[in-house]
Amino acid sequence: MPDSPLIPAARSYEAVLSRIEAELRDGKLKVGDHLPGERAMALAHGISRASVRDAIRVLDVMGVVRTSVGSGPQSGAVVIANPSAGLASTLRLHMATNHFPVSDIVQTRIMMETWAAVEAAQHVHDTAKVAQLQQLLLAMNAKDLGREEFHVLDAAFHVLLSSLAGNAVVTAMMESLRSAIQSYVSAAIDSEERWDAIVPSLRQQHEAIVAAVLAHDGGGAADALKEHIEWFHAQTHPLP
Repeated sequence: MPDSPLIPAARSYEAVLSRIEAELRDGKLKVGDHLPGERAMALAHGISRASVRDAIRVLDVMGVVRTSVGSGPQSGAVVIANPSAGLASTLRLHMATNHFPVSDIVQTRIMMETWAAVEAAQHVHDTAKVAQLQQLLLAMNAKDLGREEFHVLDAAFHVLLSSLAGNAVVTAMMESLRSAIQSYVSAAIDSEERWDAIVPSLRQQHEAIVAAVLAHDGGGAADALKEHIEWFHAQTHPLP
């Protein structure tokens, strides 16, 4: 039967993706394992080596494999676990097309970060991560810190804070949002004068959020985070 015009024909490389997904799910492939060579996979699936290369490129972009040329134990395609890589690439591209409005990113951040704050407040805190948070706060409080440097540190702060919840999926999603957060925050400020007026409040809000989490006050931390994210958005996207 010919393919329905409403159902796109499967691309050759999708057979490779499906097989690798199944083998990862079944434990036949694990992080650190090498994928078979192009020739072997092409023969196994009855497709061209070019189609195999397409599949490997997709897996590389998705953060499932790392590819290296040459010979030796590190060459070829090796299974890794970097889930935020593919999500981040997708988010950046769709933001560039204006498919994801900033307001939707703000709402998504509020949902994830306030939940993470409540969860984080209930946990015994990782002392190394707490020390990193404190270092980020100190770095963001430096008087000679440039605006773009602050945005980089600010995005890292929010990702690290959310990781205290201990949820691997939320951590990966927040890591993938890092560049989106950084880019829209940076683009929202159009002058040094506006930035100078806003940054003192951002610093105070960061301090209050961390204090609430460390005091195991989940409700207070969630409220402080929501107010912080909404406040900045209101400053940079005022209502008409």
